[in-house]
Amino acid sequence: MSNRPRSRKPQRTGRANNPNRRSGPASGEDKRGFGSRKNLSDAKLDRTAPGRSDGPAKRGKHGGRGGQSSGPGARRHGGPQRPKRRTPLKDADAPLRLNKFIANAGVCVRREADLLITAGAVTVNGNVVTELGTKVHPTDEVVVEGQRIKPEKKQYIVLNKPKNFLGTAGDKQGRRTVMDLIKNATREVVLPVDKMERMDTGLVLFTNDPELADRMRAQGTKIRQLYHVTLRQPIRHEHLATMVEGVETERGYIKVSSAEWIDGGKRPKEIGVEIHSNRPKALTMLLEHLGYEVERLDRTALGPLTKKDLPRGHWRALDREELNLLRMSL
Repeated sequence: MSNRPRSRKPQRTGRANNPNRRSGPASGEDKRGFGSRKNLSDAKLDRTAPGRSDGPAKRGKHGGRGGQSSGPGARRHGGPQRPKRRTPLKDADAPLRLNKFIANAGVCVRREADLLITAGAVTVNGNVVTELGTKVHPTDEVVVEGQRIKPEKKQYIVLNKPKNFLGTAGDKQGRRTVMDLIKNATREVVLPVDKMERMDTGLVLFTNDPELADRMRAQGTKIRQLYHVTLRQPIRHEHLATMVEGVETERGYIKVSSAEWIDGGKRPKEIGVEIHSNRPKALTMLLEHLGYEVERLDRTALGPLTKKDLPRGHWRALDREELNLLRMSL
């Protein structure tokens, strides 16, 4: 028998002991730059801040964060993360479950609709339906307890909001709101998808489609938005790059996809910004964190929607192509 000592197996090294181990990619929003400068402003733009690189983001002087943390919730292996698969939004004319059809008509909630269905109190095109999960089309004749019901027709309205209008659906003090501007747009009750401040201007979307509205408001949804921002003081060149790199603010980590001076810096108080977010106040919070006061915020693009041929204070209904593009962008 050999007297040679047994060789010991090499110990595994953890993340802290292995400098070559790659962490996950930086979290953040889409790295695309401006898709169309015409949508942002008629003024000439000068790109001064580079887009995000393919590598992991570095920590900036203002607290921007890059790779993932190494805490308990961090990925145990390096490499790119798989993007979350999101269920595509259904077409407004697509068939839907009978209980949802009844709930959308305002008769009752889905659970109560299930009870009505199993009790035989619902007919579809003259036939009693008791099977849960049955799907119907918007054109089907649905009768609940002897009364025919019709769901609301889905409406999608875009407004070019002027200043001095509240972005809420109502106001206890009787001040003007965006609802006053679209009161003749439709008989259906539509609500703004997000809330803009009173002095903010630009595109606001209204709808009575809860699925679309919930998706646009959902955490993690990144909606491409373009803004023409006017500040009370000139913005420093290095802060444009800082905005792209990202900043840790009191409300969380915020970054933009692109930040540019308007007219090549001839108007240093005005910048064009592209951001992918569903938080209307994110851009204002970022600029205030850097020490700037926003005088005017004008949203010139919301997803595929633009202000083209839409004067200030006017609205229009989305056409089929715009609605499909909006659904695909979510």
